[in-house]
Amino acid sequence: MPEVTLRRDMSTDLALNRQVVGACPHDCPDTCSLVTTVVDGKAIKVQGNPHHPQTDGVLCTKVARYTERTYHPQRLLQPLKRTGPKGSGQFAAVSWESAIADICARLHTIVGDPNQGPQAVLPYSYAGTMGWVQSEGMAARFFNRMGASLLDYTICASAGGAGLAHTLGANVGMAVEQFANAKLILIWGSNPITSSVHFWRYAQEAKRKGALLVCIDPRKTETAEKCHSHIALLPGTDAALALAMMHELVVHDWLDHDYLSNYTVGWEALRERALQWPPSRAAQVCGITVQEIEVLARDYGQTCQSGQAAAIRLNYGMQRSRGAANAVRAVTCLPALAGAWRHAAGGMLLSSSGARSYNKTVLQHPELRPPGPMRTINMSTIGDDLLRPASAAFGPAISALVVYNSNPVAVAPDSSQVARGFAREDLFTVVLEHFQTDTADYADYVLPATTQLEHWDIHTTYGHTDLLLNEPAIAPLGQSRSNAAIFRALAKGMGYTNACFEEDDLTLCKSALRGRLDFAALARDGFATLPQSDAPFAKGNFPTPSGRCELWSERLADMGWDGLPDYLPNYESAGSISTYPLAMISPPARNFMNSTFVNVQSLRDMEEKPSLEIHPQDAQAREITDGTLVRVFNDRGQYHCVAKISNRARPGVVNGLGVWWRKLGARGTNVNELTNQKLTDLGRAPTFYDCVVQVERAENF
Repeated sequence: MPEVTLRRDMSTDLALNRQVVGACPHDCPDTCSLVTTVVDGKAIKVQGNPHHPQTDGVLCTKVARYTERTYHPQRLLQPLKRTGPKGSGQFAAVSWESAIADICARLHTIVGDPNQGPQAVLPYSYAGTMGWVQSEGMAARFFNRMGASLLDYTICASAGGAGLAHTLGANVGMAVEQFANAKLILIWGSNPITSSVHFWRYAQEAKRKGALLVCIDPRKTETAEKCHSHIALLPGTDAALALAMMHELVVHDWLDHDYLSNYTVGWEALRERALQWPPSRAAQVCGITVQEIEVLARDYGQTCQSGQAAAIRLNYGMQRSRGAANAVRAVTCLPALAGAWRHAAGGMLLSSSGARSYNKTVLQHPELRPPGPMRTINMSTIGDDLLRPASAAFGPAISALVVYNSNPVAVAPDSSQVARGFAREDLFTVVLEHFQTDTADYADYVLPATTQLEHWDIHTTYGHTDLLLNEPAIAPLGQSRSNAAIFRALAKGMGYTNACFEEDDLTLCKSALRGRLDFAALARDGFATLPQSDAPFAKGNFPTPSGRCELWSERLADMGWDGLPDYLPNYESAGSISTYPLAMISPPARNFMNSTFVNVQSLRDMEEKPSLEIHPQDAQAREITDGTLVRVFNDRGQYHCVAKISNRARPGVVNGLGVWWRKLGARGTNVNELTNQKLTDLGRAPTFYDCVVQVERAENF
């Protein structure tokens, strides 16, 4: 690859012909290193960096088409002010000066009103970019200085994080590359062919060496088809399966007694709970056979007993139901029972984000926040919270919303309620965006943001432990500005004179690393591999208060929770006697990243239309044929889409592939019309897959 020249000054003209090393900004554990080829100042190709070991020159289909997204004909390239009703998408172009002045005047009025105040302003953001600088860098400084309400970032991973924190102590696990050396891999609640292609590379390497691959997932995913076996359990029953596996490990003595004695807490109590879960009980709960459980437990236990490595790759599929954190806790206990942690290629991995190394305090300046108690709003209940009146318990009604790196009208649960909240005429809404999304349609102002090819950023990952630098490959298109530049302008408009608001994006990158990593070394290669030991928990040393794997958590018990992991039934139960007899999960469509990429035509063409996978047995009972327009409904709403009769769906469960923009759906809705705002056991996370529905034929499109 030609040498990459670091651009030192944002005002310097970009070289017309070069290759630039960057980082994928999207919500994926792989966090790939990118190489963008620039000719005559235009990005013509984005490919995987062959010099980055984790990326190895390979990108997913979505990001390989990143130039289509950057140069999309509908890209927003100038500030817009609403001219029509909220939700109509009617806007007129305005200048940056006019937009910033009006936005700041409106925010000043709200902040200065004694009946509203700064906590009536809410930032709403998530993983539209995973970079430190363009996500919560300058933005965090701005809202800290204002004293705005805090956002509880729960919509994806907080339940699993809570499960890990109360078992392993942090978001830590085995090194992802060690999966290539495992003899048994359980891929649990994950579809890596779609969501983590580089982990799948390691799994395939292990398979070629003779490893057994087992997929545990309600849906027969692309990954399940490539594994040796697939266990299609019912949604939300993962903890029951894990407890039954523990039962079998106990009764057959497939246990590492030395490891349990020296490196765990609470084994005797967990043993008693496990003995309450024979395979016959779990089979009934999970909707699978006793034999499937017995074989799975035998393969896991005997692999570890033979001195070989058994590895578990968790992902976020199991975190979308009521008992999510308990399920993660239960599965995370298994490697300690069998002694799998003794091997570099054994143990488990859900997230490696606990290895992150950046200076959050220097980047976000929390000391700017005014003294006194601060309100926190859960992003997963935004639909209800936008409609709450002021009260002593809630505080002021939300009067202003600033949305960036997110599309909540499409992706938040119970989307009809979310849309009602955004439609409030008295709600002042500003959206930073690339496109006129469902959420942007409800904005008072839409501000054009840069894409990843146009700004500086630094990225960590939750699937490996590398750190990556993103250098801008091209100049910002049109009048677009980076998120950090927009919040700098807003800070100036609000009269915030703190020196930290003068730092440019490159300085922010350097600040984030201060005292942690040499920026010059990172700039030279575009990535840095943070040290990670093989078999990190072979002799305990867990980052828990006890230093051990906490099978029983004293911290949870002190908070009034059960100290042991347990199975918690879903909030909503499907079945023949239910008004809504089908369970529904809503995994991402293969060619979308949540609602990102939905408007890239080549990717949307692959997905064709919003669809619902339904098992032939359930389709026949409803006289539904392949390609039929169907109405999927429950008490929260209805969603129209095309039926795909497929064995990817198990009997009694339908798969509503998401997340389409609502306005691109058959009747202006998407699958989140049906999901609810109830939260998980721990972590305050959404329960997207804890959902029951009925399906019937619809008359026409």
